[in-house]
Amino acid sequence: MRAFAAIAVLSLLPSVAPAGGKLTFDDRVELTRGLMAEYATAQVLLPVSRKALEFDASGSYDKTAWAEIAKTEGPAARKGDTLQVTKIDIGSDRIELQINGGYNGGRKWYRNVRVAGGPTYNPTQVPIGPDDTNAPRGTSLVILFHKPLEAIKSADIKKMLAPVMDFEKHSVTELYVENLPPEMQKAIREKRALVGMDREQVLLAMGHPVHKSRETKDGIEEEDWVYGQAPGKFTFVTFNGDKVIRVKEEYAGLGTELSEPGGR
Repeated sequence: MRAFAAIAVLSLLPSVAPAGGKLTFDDRVELTRGLMAEYATAQVLLPVSRKALEFDASGSYDKTAWAEIAKTEGPAARKGDTLQVTKIDIGSDRIELQINGGYNGGRKWYRNVRVAGGPTYNPTQVPIGPDDTNAPRGTSLVILFHKPLEAIKSADIKKMLAPVMDFEKHSVTELYVENLPPEMQKAIREKRALVGMDREQVLLAMGHPVHKSRETKDGIEEEDWVYGQAPGKFTFVTFNGDKVIRVKEEYAGLGTELSEPGGR
């Protein structure tokens, strides 16, 4: 019943129809999936800033202004530090990226992940991601296009940001995924959710949902993350606590359950 209600709500949402070179709904989905949770290496000092750091789509930025902000607020990432995109906002003429949790960012899941340097586990391994002492807070960066957004892909955005953020050195993400069970690695590559995943792994695989809902049944609270757009296929990812317990698809009211609750 809950699934049908969610479809009814989503079917009322306005869809974005392709129109020339304008940014479409599918473009927005690709941008979000292609940038969300991605790692990069800082090419310059990125200052902590309450207001998003301005970066021109031409590849230029005000170095003097950034340096002044760094003097008063300090660094969010120094040159060579690993950073992560933690939120994306797509506007009419701009794309804003939250870095390392934003201005008030805290500890992230990757700070406790350790990467083996050999065939055996070494307790002296260094955690993945920037250290808290080097980057106590995050920041945000806004790409200004100065005109309505046209069709663009996440790969284009990564190239555009090359003067300040190098996305080519993304081995941190790859190493994190490689340390997951094989079935989860495969699911993330195929951009699908799997029973047993946690929320961060679902975000890596599918990006942010278009709708969330919670329901308590028999004393158990479940949360649904809903992906898809009407008309078409909807995917329902159900969590109990932090773990996925069920993944379902609905096609115009006809459901096909992909995995049983608690299954693997």
